[in-house]
Amino acid sequence: MSHLPTLIADLALILMSASIITLLFKWLKQPLVLGYIVAGLLAGPYVRIFPTVGDMENINTWAEIGVVFLLFALGLEFSFKKLMNVGSAAFITATTEVISMLLIGFMVGHLLGWSTMNSVFLGGMLSMSSTTIIIKAFDDLGLRSQRFTGIVFGTLVVEDLIAILMMVILSTMAVSKEFVGEELLMSVLKVAFFLILWFLVGIFILPFFLKKAKRLMNNETLLIVSLGLCLAMVVLATRTGFSAALGAFIMGSILAETVEAEHIEHIIQPVKELFGAIFFVSVGMLVNPSVLLQYAWPVVIITLVTLVGKSIFSSLGVLLSGEPLKVSVKSGFSLAQIGEFAFIIAGLRSEE
Repeated sequence: MSHLPTLIADLALILMSASIITLLFKWLKQPLVLGYIVAGLLAGPYVRIFPTVGDMENINTWAEIGVVFLLFALGLEFSFKKLMNVGSAAFITATTEVISMLLIGFMVGHLLGWSTMNSVFLGGMLSMSSTTIIIKAFDDLGLRSQRFTGIVFGTLVVEDLIAILMMVILSTMAVSKEFVGEELLMSVLKVAFFLILWFLVGIFILPFFLKKAKRLMNNETLLIVSLGLCLAMVVLATRTGFSAALGAFIMGSILAETVEAEHIEHIIQPVKELFGAIFFVSVGMLVNPSVLLQYAWPVVIITLVTLVGKSIFSSLGVLLSGEPLKVSVKSGFSLAQIGEFAFIIAGLRSEE
């Protein structure tokens, strides 16, 4: 009898759990992302109601693969052209929210008795909203055409760019235990290297290659080439000392500047949805209810700070940009959550 690897069995459990729970959430007209997390919680090792995963390392592996393709897909939706078109509202909103939540998160960490470094990381985690959760929720609820969503998407583009810089700085701090030093200088040089590479590859090399090879490519070959380029940049990023997520995002944003951008975004959609589901189910599997009970007060405090703080300061940022109060409030409440970058930042701290 052939042996079935635990990795495949765990993937089957992830997808079956997601299928059943998300059908229920779809029937209840709730965001599917919430369904994925609940599915992961019920199928995880800490809840024994249903069959559970065989190996937690497999879950971490699937979560990491999910992050790579999730950030690659997000990069495809990001481009410098879009950044120039979002206007002042997005820049003002993103800046107001990020700076305010960084400071508030740092103060809350100190009030809870955490170390300075942990407080800084908490501020970084709370300052980022979830592009994936918001876009998926808007799609599920049919809100993509409303006026305030344009401001929200623009803000998310700016926040994604800030998050990349923040990940570089925080990863350096996690290793060096300092805010300045030789490691930070090296990280700045690495960032400069990546920006130059980003510019050269994105402006000259890849567009030329895709233009010349266009007649040879169908959907299948374009998908393979795109994913190959994504993973190649992931390898380069990790070898240089950056996160896999950063490499995936950069390659996505490079391809976003090419003539094949919309085509690639279209054919990559099923991959994004598959690995997005795997990522969020994996996140749910990592939730330990006993830990939530053990740290109930910090969890409640941080949750309230996130919901109230991000709603207020995001709304304030939109209001300061000259938008009406109704649009500002809708935008502010849409941004009142944390997402995939918070998990990545938390992972940087846990790796020290």
